[in-house]
Amino acid sequence: MPPLPQAVRDAGLLRAGVRCDQPPYGYRGSDGGFAGIETDMARQMAAWAFGSADRIELQCVTADNRIPQLNARRVDLLIATLGVTPERARVIDFSDAYRWGGSDLLVRRDSPIRTLDDVRNRTVIMLRGTTQALWFDANMPGLSAMRLNTASDALQALLQGRGEAYAHDAATLIVIAARDPSLRLVGEPFAVSDAAVGVRKNEPEWMAWINAALARMKAEGLYTQWLERHVAPEIRAPYTAAFNEPRPAAR
Repeated sequence: MPPLPQAVRDAGLLRAGVRCDQPPYGYRGSDGGFAGIETDMARQMAAWAFGSADRIELQCVTADNRIPQLNARRVDLLIATLGVTPERARVIDFSDAYRWGGSDLLVRRDSPIRTLDDVRNRTVIMLRGTTQALWFDANMPGLSAMRLNTASDALQALLQGRGEAYAHDAATLIVIAARDPSLRLVGEPFAVSDAAVGVRKNEPEWMAWINAALARMKAEGLYTQWLERHVAPEIRAPYTAAFNEPRPAAR
């Protein structure tokens, strides 16, 4: 591992922004505490940096506020289902990718929506500041979009019939569909992007340390351990692919 930047050493702990509503990457566990694969990644970084996984201050972030929280110095890094996009790269720096993430649509099981194009004249629920929102802005500019702040709000809107499809990370939607037999995925991937750690601009020492930590996680097989901890065996295959296989082509 390269040297830890002086500012991080002086702080004496790691301040990380993580998701709290995005299982299996970041969510609240049964005890109300922070849980998830990306949360485990943050704790592992704290262990390597300070000798203890408890030397960390975790903060819940949303798709919309995560980059402002980082640039306002409320956190020192984002491990928060953060897709790499040119728009975001103008305001923050990205680490090496540690996985890729695709998008999908969640609909009611009896919905007539069978393909992505079927939503052109319907209301699609999505979260503000996500890659899905950017994709629809670019590819279906006339779409009727309901933009909400949290995944729980979006799911509630779908169940209440306020929208006819919920666009989000496929990994999150797989978990929801597995729990609720009244819902299904459309199954047409789109807006596939790499996921990476977000860091403020022009912090090369910190970026070098984070990239070394990500490489070490992969070399030591930690992603596999975390997948086994947080993802049920019957739905684990797509998550394993996202961490270990090349990014697929998609719309």
